[in-house]
Amino acid sequence: MIDATISRAPKRPAHAPEMAISRHQSSTRTGLAPRLPPVDPRPIGVFDSGMGGLTVLHECLVTLPHEDFVYLGDGARLPYGPRPLDEIRRFAAEIAGYLELQGVKLIVAACNSATAAALPDLQRRLSVPVIGVLAPEAHAAVLATRNRRIGLLATEATVASGRYPELVRALDAGAEVVSVACPRLVPLIEGDEPFGEEISGAVREYAAPLKEADVDTVILGCTHYPLIRPLLQRVFGRGVTLVFSAEETAREAAETLERKGIENAAEREGSYRFLTTGDPELFREMGRRFLQLPIDGAEHVEVATLEAVA
Repeated sequence: MIDATISRAPKRPAHAPEMAISRHQSSTRTGLAPRLPPVDPRPIGVFDSGMGGLTVLHECLVTLPHEDFVYLGDGARLPYGPRPLDEIRRFAAEIAGYLELQGVKLIVAACNSATAAALPDLQRRLSVPVIGVLAPEAHAAVLATRNRRIGLLATEATVASGRYPELVRALDAGAEVVSVACPRLVPLIEGDEPFGEEISGAVREYAAPLKEADVDTVILGCTHYPLIRPLLQRVFGRGVTLVFSAEETAREAAETLERKGIENAAEREGSYRFLTTGDPELFREMGRRFLQLPIDGAEHVEVATLEAVA
């Protein structure tokens, strides 16, 4: 395979080595060192109300294996979904501000409720780039739909924000979005029986109005929902496309790092660490289900520490 690749590579012009030597000699004569690509070793911060954002972190770890990550789950104050948007906005500002103080170079709001409530505010307030999970999903849904009828399953806060319909209509003014709030799903997914009868009944209940509306694409508007994707696909059927944009979010993170010239060295293996305002042992045990990778431990952060940042 290596020999074949080499044989297909275009031959270097005969004068190329002399040109390279000439450039090196020129930089030496002028006292300029050869230019090296920039390297920024700071970690990337990722946060969520709890553990659902670990599904986004998983894709980031796969897409950016050379980067370091620090993940903060606000387990003491979850779930965010039933809370007022102003309160979620305050929580997001506290967490993002804390991560900024930890020296991160990019923040990923891996929480649909926090992205819906706070992303523009965070982008204005912080000195580092901040990206969320809503825009990539809206874009993917508009590309996927054939009949321009798009369903949304999300938390109460995300539905109340109206951000998904805004983003979809900005891309296709003729698209229709049918939104359904799903307050029971997150507690059931985090429970002892994520594939039990109770959650199957809840999924069928929430799916019914979307099926009645004849949607052909459904946005999974919460980072917990991919864990029950097989169940959702069975209920909706193969003719409906389920959209969850962890891969697109990870790709946006990679493009942001490249565009701003703040990537880490590509040849290294990155690390990841975890912070939680909740029970570290519970985070470690439950988090493995979401991350699908080892979690050796989590550090505890007091809510008061986050509040002090704001």
